[in-house]
Amino acid sequence: MENEKERLHVVMFPWLAMGHIIPFFHLSKCLAQRGHRVTFISTPRNIERVVNKVPSDLAPLLHILSFPLPKVENLPNDAESSMDIPYQKAQFLKIAFDLLEIPLTNFLESSSNPKPDWIVYDYASHWLPQIAGKLGVSRAFFSLFTAATMSFYGPPWALLNDDRSIPEDYTVIPKWIPLETKVVYRLHEIKKNFEAPADESGTSDGVRFGASIDGSDVILFRNCVEFEPEWFSLVCELYQKPVISIGVLPPSVVENEKFDSNDTTWLGIKNWLDKQNQDSVVYVALGTEATLNQEELNELALGLEKCGLPFIWVLRDQPIHNQEDSRIQLPDGYEDRVKNRGVIYKGWVPQTKILSHLSVGGFLTHCGWNSVIEALCFGRVLIMFPVLNDQGLNTRLLQEKGVGVEIPRNEKDGFFTSDSVAEAVKFGVVSEEGELLRDNARQMSGLFGDRKRNEELIDDCVGYLMENRISISK
Repeated sequence: MENEKERLHVVMFPWLAMGHIIPFFHLSKCLAQRGHRVTFISTPRNIERVVNKVPSDLAPLLHILSFPLPKVENLPNDAESSMDIPYQKAQFLKIAFDLLEIPLTNFLESSSNPKPDWIVYDYASHWLPQIAGKLGVSRAFFSLFTAATMSFYGPPWALLNDDRSIPEDYTVIPKWIPLETKVVYRLHEIKKNFEAPADESGTSDGVRFGASIDGSDVILFRNCVEFEPEWFSLVCELYQKPVISIGVLPPSVVENEKFDSNDTTWLGIKNWLDKQNQDSVVYVALGTEATLNQEELNELALGLEKCGLPFIWVLRDQPIHNQEDSRIQLPDGYEDRVKNRGVIYKGWVPQTKILSHLSVGGFLTHCGWNSVIEALCFGRVLIMFPVLNDQGLNTRLLQEKGVGVEIPRNEKDGFFTSDSVAEAVKFGVVSEEGELLRDNARQMSGLFGDRKRNEELIDDCVGYLMENRISISK
């Protein structure tokens, strides 16, 4: 029993998106490595995608629990993640996610050997804090967003009674932000969030965030406080409860990659990268959720062709929302025209390994926070092309910190040209004028990639969880 008193049992319950499941699982491994018991909960297909194999030394402590995702109308049978559906159907995935309340409650009620001390949860499970509280389980909300983004979204009282009802409301600085800043949405970015009406699930994302924060005992942030100190101070003031940075969970080049040293995909990429000049290659990847229409795909493709730099472009299969989506493809003859300079991969690639390679000089990215962290861990300058969710806010923050250049777009409809793509890429990667951005990005590797400091932050977090759990004698 003494040993049990010195060991936590932490339940991890992420939202159904790869950008959430992966860092939740990363934190799970960090806790298990420190001798604590962890139960990681998700759905079968997501577990298959991310949790290929629990390391043998962690298997006695890290337990994987699979909950089948309930079937709901308008959600494809095999859809278990946001990457499986167009963003317009996100609320149907939330309907299915909300139905996991019953099996999760049953697990928390029946789990007694040992009883969970903490449950670490995501923004979407707004119903969870009340259940956990009744069962005597301490509650930690895990924010996978920057402090700037969460400050923009607002304190719980504002989120639960949000009077921002139209897209234009999100293009101005909220009244609770006293900072001089340009961290706001462009109209075309926030419009997409309004294309998935919240009334489908009955609960807006604002209410989900507000209730999840308000019902927590502590908020954990995956962020670098030194990168956004003014925003971290502000979010602590707005929440009026304990807020802890756990660091950025820096990626390992060898850990948590689907590919080993014998994988032909990585060996092919590495062989090509090895032949390129240092800092010359543009890596292009827009994450697991961003989708492009045919005109956008054409302009991006032609821009990469015009920039004159070698590039690796990762294209994923887009979920089909309508018949037009099924016909989206690269311009005729494109792959033949760029084959001596550009490499195009369709599907999953080892992004961390690519970004760590010395020939990569810049990253054309959607600015999802996971991808930004990976890029800055290796000091890569960013060419920013935000599409939806928090990506526009991340882009404004990164601009203010001087680590990237944004591809210019029409504020209202998001229109951009191939010339603007080519010019932004060249500015960020090779121009004399862009040297300051590149230097700033290189310096970030000392912050984001500082493994010793990040490990210390995890240790501090564990110490807090140990000291502030509900007594196991209850």
